[in-house]
Amino acid sequence: MIQRPDPVRWLWYAFGGRLPARNREWVLYDATCRTWVVRHLLRTAVPLAVISVPIVLFVPGELWVRLCGLLLGWLVSAQFAIFLLHDAVDHRTRRAGYPPGYAQAVRDEAARAERERTRARYRDRYS
Repeated sequence: MIQRPDPVRWLWYAFGGRLPARNREWVLYDATCRTWVVRHLLRTAVPLAVISVPIVLFVPGELWVRLCGLLLGWLVSAQFAIFLLHDAVDHRTRRAGYPPGYAQAVRDEAARAERERTRARYRDRYS
């Protein structure tokens, strides 16, 4: 059974921490579900949000300058999160005890099954 981490452990996970063994299946689910890319980007946004609040509140200067700086920081972070998407997710699954490339293999198998269903529907309709 898949056991989702509690909110505190999920925050630890979002900051790059390792989850306990009981959450191993959830880590694989997180790395292979249909929305895995969105989940990764949201995980990346959590530490940025934590850093952004004190910057807006406590850094002196014009608000628009602070907000523009944060926007640029968020854009660069999003760019790196997208560039390193597969490696970062593979690293998380390896830390949960899965072999290298396993999450990608699971996603490929799910995509293959979906392609087969699509081909079958196409053959039924147009043959």
